[in-house]
Order: sequence, then structure tokens, then C-alpha cells
Amino acid sequence: MKRTILLLMLTVATAAPACTNLIVSKGATTDGSTFITYAADSHTRYGQLRYCPAADHKPGETLRLYNYGSLKFQIEIPQPAHTYQVVGFINEHQLAIGETTWGGRKEIEKGSPTGIDYGNLIYVALQRAKTCREAIAVMHELVSTYGYADGGETFSLADPNEVWIYEIASKCDEKGAVWVARRVPDGYISGHANQARITTFPWENGKRDEKRGKSLSSKNLKQIDDKDVDCIYSYDVADYARRKGWYRGTDADFSFADTYNPLTFSGLRACEARVYSMFRRCADDMERYQAYAMGNAKAERLPLWVKPNRKLGVQDCMTLMRDHFEGTPMDMTQDVGAGPFHCPYRWRPMDFEVDGRKYVHERAISTQQTGFSFVAQCRSWLPSKLGGIIWFGVDDTYSTVYCPVYCGCTQVPVCFEEGNGSMSRYSETAAFWLFNRVSNFCYLRYDAMIQDVIKVQQELESGFVTDEEKHSQRWANEENENRLVSQLNLFSNSHAERMMRRWHELDQLLLMKYIDGNIKHENNGRIETTETGVVRFPQQPPYPAWFYRQIVDDHGEVIRER
Repeated sequence: MKRTILLLMLTVATAAPACTNLIVSKGATTDGSTFITYAADSHTRYGQLRYCPAADHKPGETLRLYNYGSLKFQIEIPQPAHTYQVVGFINEHQLAIGETTWGGRKEIEKGSPTGIDYGNLIYVALQRAKTCREAIAVMHELVSTYGYADGGETFSLADPNEVWIYEIASKCDEKGAVWVARRVPDGYISGHANQARITTFPWENGKRDEKRGKSLSSKNLKQIDDKDVDCIYSYDVADYARRKGWYRGTDADFSFADTYNPLTFSGLRACEARVYSMFRRCADDMERYQAYAMGNAKAERLPLWVKPNRKLGVQDCMTLMRDHFEGTPMDMTQDVGAGPFHCPYRWRPMDFEVDGRKYVHERAISTQQTGFSFVAQCRSWLPSKLGGIIWFGVDDTYSTVYCPVYCGCTQVPVCFEEGNGSMSRYSETAAFWLFNRVSNFCYLRYDAMIQDVIKVQQELESGFVTDEEKHSQRWANEENENRLVSQLNLFSNSHAERMMRRWHELDQLLLMKYIDGNIKHENNGRIETTETGVVRFPQQPPYPAWFYRQIVDDHGEVIRER
């Protein structure tokens, strides 16, 4: 009997998606984990964790896919005999996938008329693959068989042993896609942010580079498990560009990024700059790429990956996803747009015009329109259901809390549960709305209020990391899978509940402490009072001198004392 399974994607913006990913190889981490991070930035994306259980399927069963933006029916494909459990963007085998969209050339940015889009490509691959290499093969099979109905995209892939960066572009006039995937070398990190990053790469028929291993074309994917293979590409990745007149050179000189997503000022300043901001905070000699990040396409190009100057842990990855370009000429806390309280956010649109000249606001990693973000951690020395964690947070990365949810969980925390609120329906129990309420209040007096947020954020995240390390050690040798899954559910749900309770307390404290532009005296989360129980008179810090000067320059004669 034929049975149809519905796969509904999280609704996201159909215009100008903007995300940031970090990729960290096993040899670059403190404990031998692999990491990928993902910030899903869109003004219409809601923060929640989608859960899909593992399932066995009978012959003839199909999967109906709906477009992630319009929710219109897209395509129906056969189900395999078995699909894996998926929690958010990680599956039960610790395969994790993230993405950033870049669209590409105008000819390809809308994708093919029919086929599978990038969002469904991620979820179907997570349901059908155990490793990065398997996921690459699954994605190739899907787009080759059904077409790719999307523009340019970069994926981050992680499993317990490897991390890959995989870039794909549609064939606008025929079924299929062109793509290239590269394994990030052990001991290195990579990243991407809405701009294609893979330039030239080794070819299968070329001379082998001992430092870079072997390459493999899509015609030979049966060899994909060869551990010497660290570059895989669609067989016609350059030929298609030649047929379209976009490239005329040799294979050796072919650059995927320059062909399918040529650099522009916005591609540098709004996209590559975010990768630069991650690299510069954990690798040496990065200032040499500052001119490039600031929009000079002729300056020295940012490399695809760099070697960090220290081993990175899970909290380092969280920190790298929190950035407003502090310490660079693009620092969003220091220019006049930050206002008197150094708020590093600019309301959209990003570009504007004054006296006939065009300008742009900076686009940092931390941004107000983030729906959710995560750090996916994969650990080869632990049982898969315990080893994989999606450290999940909602809203702005700078003021979120990353909460541990195991890939083996079968009960998603209520605060992250799909259907608990939406962009048009408020929910008291949804983390998305609580965290948005706190962050939006902070934007009013940012430099003072964010310190209270960071204090509680660090308290929770440090506690979560410590608790998780102890928990994974305790249950690493558990042989009863049902008992293990029960403990995973208990741990993830109890820590999410703890986070929500603590953030509600913070929400209330901020309102009491900062009401009406004042700053009340506070000690250990309590508003200070006198011996008679009266609240101490609040602090009333003045505006900075430069702000008073602007007021006077604007309308000083009207308000001057006489």
C-alpha cells in the first residue's frame, strides 16, 4: 500500500536570506570533537527545533516535499527502506549540516523550474546519510534525479571524524546542479557567510598534490569512502560554465566561486567580512586581509581555511558566533549610528542614500533578525546518540544561550518544540519570544543592559558545559539504549527548563532595574533598598558629551537657558 509522508520545512524568508557558518576540524579542537555552527538569519524565520523520528518504510512509500518559503507542493520522491532520526540539523549518527545562501549569477539565482530546494536537500540528506561523504553522495543523487530548484548555496557538513564545505549552483536551463566539496584539513577551520568561497581545486585527472590528497568526480562516487579523497566535484562543473559562456580557461585555472558567484562590494563587505571577523579572532596574521574584508577586491584574498593559534572548545565556537566587528574599522559599537548607548544594531534596509550617494550599514555575525543558531558538536569516542549535541539558541547570537540537546533525544524541549508559537502567534512558553523580549529591551540602553545579559548567559552556558561533560562520562558505557535515551531526554529538557526559568528572572530584573531610563542599584539579582525598605534613588548617568553636542548643534537655540 502506498503511503505519503509529509515533510514540512520551517518557514523562512524568501528574500535576502543571510546566515553565517563556522567549520572546525577534529585536529583544531581541545577534545577531538568536530564542530559546525549556523546562524539562521531572516526577519521571518522562527526559532524552533524540528524533530523527525527514525522510521522503516514499505515498498511504494513516498515523501512529499513542500517549498520551504511558499509551502507549495514541490516534488514527491520514493522513501528508502529506513530513515534516520533527526533533531534540528543533526541526526542520530552525529551527521550535522548547516548552510548559507548566496544566490549567484542572475541566470542561476532562482534555480531550475522544478526539483528539490536547499532546505529539503538538507533534511532528506540527514534522514538518509550517516557521514559527510554519504551526505554528499545523497545530495548529488537527489539533484541529478529530480533537479535543483534553488540558487547558489554553501553547506557545512560535520560527522564525528570529518568536516566538509560543499558549494552548489543550479543549472538554470537543465536538470541537475554543478557543485564542488572540499574536506577541511585536519587542524584547520573554515567558514562561509552568503558568498561562495571555493576557488580553484585539484582535479581527478591532474597531478596528485600530496598535501591535498586526491580528487574525485561525480562519475566515480563509488570511491567516495576512500579516505585519501578530500575533494569531490560534479563532472561538468567547468564544462557547464563553458557552455554558458561564463568561463573559457583550463580546468586547472577554474574557480568555482569566481564563476558562479563573482565578487561584488556587498559580497566582500557584508559577507566575506564576517568570515574574516571569525578568522581574525583565533588565527595569526589576519590583519593582512582587512582591506579585502572592507571591500577591496584587489587586496589579498581571504583563504578558504586557516590554522587557529589555539585549540577550540565548544564555548570558543559560541564566542566566535558573537561579533559586531569590535576592534576593527567596521566596529558597529563606535560610530554615530550606535547612538549614545553604543547599540551595535541598525534597522533595515542595510543600504540607504543621502544627497544622491549610496551607503551601507555593516552586516555583522550578530544581528537582530537571527531566528535561531546552533553549535553542532560531534564526538567519535562516544556512542552516537550521546556523542552528538546541537547546542541550540534562539534570536540574536550575542544575547542567546546555547542549550544542549542530544542528537539521540526523542523529546524536544517544550520551549523549542515545533508549533510552540510562531512569528504571528506569541507563546509564553516559547524560548523565541522570551529571548526576543529581553534582547529588544536591551537595544534601548545597550551598553549597560548587555552586561547583565552576558553575566547570566555565561553562568548558564558554563554550567551547561560542565554538566554535559559529567553527564557524557557517566553514561558513556550504558548498554541499555532505552535507559540511555531516557537520560538524554531528561538532561536536555531539564537544562532547557532551567534556562527558561533563569531568563524569566533576568527579564523581570531588567525591567525593574532600567525602567524609565534610570539604572537602579542591584546586587546579586535584587534591587537594593534602604534600611526602611525604600528603593535607593536610581543612578541617572548623563548622555556622552558628543551626543549633547549634537543636540546643541541641531536645536541648541531653542533649548538654551536664558
